[in-house]
Amino acid sequence: MLEIFQQTVQAPLSFKGIGLHSGQVSNLRILPSENDHGILFKRIDLNENNLIKATYKNVSSAKLCTTLKNTNNVKVSTVEHLLAALYVCGIDNALIEIDNEEIPIMDGSSKQFFEKIQSVGIKKLSKKRKFLKILNKIELFDGSRKISIEPNDFSFTVDFQLNYKNKIIGKQKNEINFHTDNLDEIMSSRTFCLHEDIEKIKNIGLAKGGSLENAIVVGKDKILNPEGLRNKKEFVNHKILDCIGDLYTCGYRMIASVNCSQGGHYLTNNLLRKLFE
Repeated sequence: MLEIFQQTVQAPLSFKGIGLHSGQVSNLRILPSENDHGILFKRIDLNENNLIKATYKNVSSAKLCTTLKNTNNVKVSTVEHLLAALYVCGIDNALIEIDNEEIPIMDGSSKQFFEKIQSVGIKKLSKKRKFLKILNKIELFDGSRKISIEPNDFSFTVDFQLNYKNKIIGKQKNEINFHTDNLDEIMSSRTFCLHEDIEKIKNIGLAKGGSLENAIVVGKDKILNPEGLRNKKEFVNHKILDCIGDLYTCGYRMIASVNCSQGGHYLTNNLLRKLFE
């Protein structure tokens, strides 16, 4: 059943952790907000021009994470896991204060954001939500990668497919209905990388805060994390998590079906840009 009224968090909640790419520790607070506020980031380490709206128009980079930037070039990066948790918890309005440029990666998933938001509770507001209902199919191609969005009568579904040469990841596919399915496995699925790619990523100045505590590292024939996977489809489930976080920058809850093959942050953002043209 679709919740008709807008919602926010019942009370402030705090997080502290390292940034996956910056390697810097940041403190973050999610604060309750009023009707039609939307999701807004505030860089409290800066005194002015420090507000950044979570909108697809503000996505300045989609390389290995989603970075938002305002017109004064003030940034906040790796927003997708937090935005996914806000979406799944039903949060329409929140002010997110942060004292650094990157959202803490926590355990590499949305699990800690998701559980803490649920624990403080959700506050129903007085104004009704607006939904984005897709009427016509739109699709984008980028070589072998593709993404599409098309009409759905009542629900929001994401169908995602991975196709890796690495035999541990291989071909994985999952379809999730965000109105009827249990989403615990989606929320707890961690970011991942191939061990052979780590040096390349670090050479471009990223993944400074990466470790086996916040990412799955995949070797040629085994997973290097001692605890293994949290669920059988953790790789594709994390991609669905990323996709939801990125899609939430549209500012609405969707009634639509999204289908993606081998996509990522860049493709999802470009789909939204095409959708709103």
